[in-house]
Order: sequence, then structure tokens, then C-alpha cells
Amino acid sequence: MGKLMGFLQLIRPLNCLMMGFAVIVGASLVSPLNFTTNLLLGFVTSFSLTAASMAINDYYDREIDAINEPNRPIPRGDVNPKEALIFAVTLTIIGLIAAFETNMPSLLVAVIALIISITYITKGKGTGLPGNFLVSATVVIPFVYGGLTVGQIETSTLLFVAIAFLSNTGREVTKGIVDVEGDRTHNIKTIAVTYGERTAAAAAAVFALFAVCLSPLPWLWGLVSDYFLPPVILTDIGMLVSSIMLLRNYSRKNAKRIKNLSLVWFTTGLVAFILGKM
Repeated sequence: MGKLMGFLQLIRPLNCLMMGFAVIVGASLVSPLNFTTNLLLGFVTSFSLTAASMAINDYYDREIDAINEPNRPIPRGDVNPKEALIFAVTLTIIGLIAAFETNMPSLLVAVIALIISITYITKGKGTGLPGNFLVSATVVIPFVYGGLTVGQIETSTLLFVAIAFLSNTGREVTKGIVDVEGDRTHNIKTIAVTYGERTAAAAAAVFALFAVCLSPLPWLWGLVSDYFLPPVILTDIGMLVSSIMLLRNYSRKNAKRIKNLSLVWFTTGLVAFILGKM
């Protein structure tokens, strides 16, 4: 049971589900939602490749995690590095087969997403903010991918991609505060390591503010219905309050709380766009 739970924790199932859900959102932004075979394959692709990336990440980060996150499966000893790597390769194969069965544009985007993810894990982490941008790119690609499963991309999709990119970059900068001790030991040049936790908190708040400023545009431009407003207002308030909380207290403990809370606002933001397209 310990090993099974270790593999489950390795892939961060909530993150994988959100990335799979993002494909559905991306499809819903461009056409009435129909649960076709392509959409199911898109979900499988996004879920599997996200899970693979999480496993590869923990494989490469096993020494840093021994300091920052000793309770993760590899440092804890529930999953050994070789098992994690084999698991990641298996998940990658599943994801790429599902993409191939969807259509060629989807396979191309899936390969690009995988390359970006591996580039971040192996090279990009040490670069700080550029690495944060790489992570955000992998987060928003599923929305584009969802549109491709139904054959098109619209303005509402691009707006959502911009908002999600900015929001997630703020979250990644916040994560740098959480991981500052281990990152400093391994010379990973996050904003928190290079300029201090206070500056990182301010940068995270700026990215969140930019995302909030973009959020009314889909409604103002008539791209979504009034159903969009209640959840997006909740999302904006949540992001602004979280930013203020982080600016007031940029300790590792509070930054971790804000990082986890941001997943709630990402979810309500997804709901806003889905309801707005109904």
C-alpha cells in the first residue's frame, strides 16, 4: 500500500485532473461541449503527460526535495528513482498514443508541451523567472489543446490562456519563497533566492494583478455570458486577498498556504469560463 500511495502522490493527481479538465475547458470555449472520443483522448493526453512531468520532476529533484520536501515519495523511500523514471516513461507513452489517436495537430502540440516540460525540469529550473515562464507555458497549453480537439481556437481561448499564464507565473514565484532554502543550496536563481522573499512576494502580486486586470475583457467584449461574472468576481477577490496576505507575511509557511490556495482560484476561474460559454 505504501508503494501504491507513493506512485499516486508522485503524480500529484489533483494537478493532473486540473490539466485534464483544462482540455475540456479549452474545447468548451470554442464550441458547445460534446463529450466526443477526441475530447476523452485529449483528457487522457493531458492527464498522462502532466503525471509524467511530475514524476520526472521528482526524479531530478530528489536531492533538493530531501531538504525542501522530505515527505515526498522518493525522499521518503516509498518509490525509488529508477521506478519513478520507468513510471514516467510509461505515462509519456500513454499520453503520446492518445494524442496520435486524436489528430496530428494535437500530437504536435503534445510533443511541444513535453519538450517544454522536460526543458524546464532539466535546464530551466536554475534560471528563475524564465523557468517560471516555462512552467506557465505547460499549464496553458492544455487549453489550446482542447480547442484543437474540436478543430479551432478563438479569442476567448487566447484571453483565458493569457490570464492563466499570468496567474500561474505568480504562483510559481510564490513557490520560490516556499523552496528558498533548498533552491539556495543548489544555486537555483529564483526571485526569492536572488532578490529576497519580500521582492518575490511583490512580483507574485504584480502577476496576479495583471491577471485580474485582464479578467473582465471576455465579458466586456461580449465573448461570454453574464454567468461568467459571479465566479470570476470571486476569483479576482480571492487572488487580490491572497496577494495582500502574501505581501503582509512572506514567510515560507504562509507562502505555502497561498500557493495551495491559488489552486482554488484557478478552479473558480475555470468554472467562470465554462459557465460564460453556456
